[in-house]
Amino acid sequence: MTVPETTAAVDGATGPEALRPHAEDAFADELKALAAADDRPRPARWRLSPWAVAIYLLGGTLPDGTVITPKYVGPRRLIEVAVTTLATDRALLLLGVPGTAKTWVSEHLAAAVSGDSTLLVQGTAGTPEEAVRYGWNYARLLAQGPSREALVPSPLMRAMSEGMTARVEELTRIPADVQDSLITILSEKTLPIPELGQEVQAVRGFNVIATANDRDRGVNELSSALRRRFNTVVLPLPATPDAEVDIVSRRVDQIGRSLDLPAAPEGLSEIRRVVTVFRELRDGVTTDGRTKLKSPSGTLSTAEAISVVTNGLALAAHFGDGILRPADVAAGILGAVVRDPAADRVVWQEYLETVVRERDGWKDFYRACREASV
Repeated sequence: MTVPETTAAVDGATGPEALRPHAEDAFADELKALAAADDRPRPARWRLSPWAVAIYLLGGTLPDGTVITPKYVGPRRLIEVAVTTLATDRALLLLGVPGTAKTWVSEHLAAAVSGDSTLLVQGTAGTPEEAVRYGWNYARLLAQGPSREALVPSPLMRAMSEGMTARVEELTRIPADVQDSLITILSEKTLPIPELGQEVQAVRGFNVIATANDRDRGVNELSSALRRRFNTVVLPLPATPDAEVDIVSRRVDQIGRSLDLPAAPEGLSEIRRVVTVFRELRDGVTTDGRTKLKSPSGTLSTAEAISVVTNGLALAAHFGDGILRPADVAAGILGAVVRDPAADRVVWQEYLETVVRERDGWKDFYRACREASV
């Protein structure tokens, strides 16, 4: 049996062949153009200058006409502070509610600074200390005893050795005793290996970007000693409806192209409608400020709006006429809003009857949501 060429390289899929390419692969052309145009001083082992890193995140047009697409839509000063932090010996903590692009910004910062966003520790309740420090190849350990050859470096150890940027996702989900293993790394820039009587010292260029969800307060809060090692940048929710619509539209377009979904130029009105619903329920008041609303238990983040619209676009492409319509997004909105079947359903029904039903131009949306709620 002949294996198709596209299947044969699945294990090593990179770039456009990957379902979700890493930032440095997906935006390789932009990073290359920025590097060529960048004549400003670069910190040790940085691929770009801080100025160019900020342009990569925020977007702009280079002197040769190359357009750099925005990766983050929000206050420019926040990105400048984040980039500047990485150029110092302070680690960076990106803090915010779910869906404020913390992971997205973290990945693109690492890609622009080090050209590699994959040195990642994913924080969970079960993250062991070995994921932060180092582990062992137990076959070699039993056969040869402790040695550098038997040692399995963590992403942070590799970043220290190579002067790269490491990432720690969901820091507050990691158990407190494992969190504290970061203190020596961040303060002394060294990682002791007592089993070998050795240590790994960080070379210039090393730094850490961590993300944390401020909804997780009380889970595994950071000790004051560890928090002092970070410069904290709080990423806010989009300030205006237009900004949030822009973010959702851009990400849906990127995701749609990676999934070979048709473009939905006529879907902007539905995207705006989804964003309006999410913002009103999230804020507890209608856009005009006249009606106060109950908020559901979920976060209704921008990331969830992107998911709802992407799923609606897939429905329109595969089971409709390719045009995003109210029926395509109604079920997704219901699933995002109603997390608690009892309390959230009451909130949603009240919103439908008091706001959506009376709003001009929303009749089709109201009917679609009523049908989805049955």
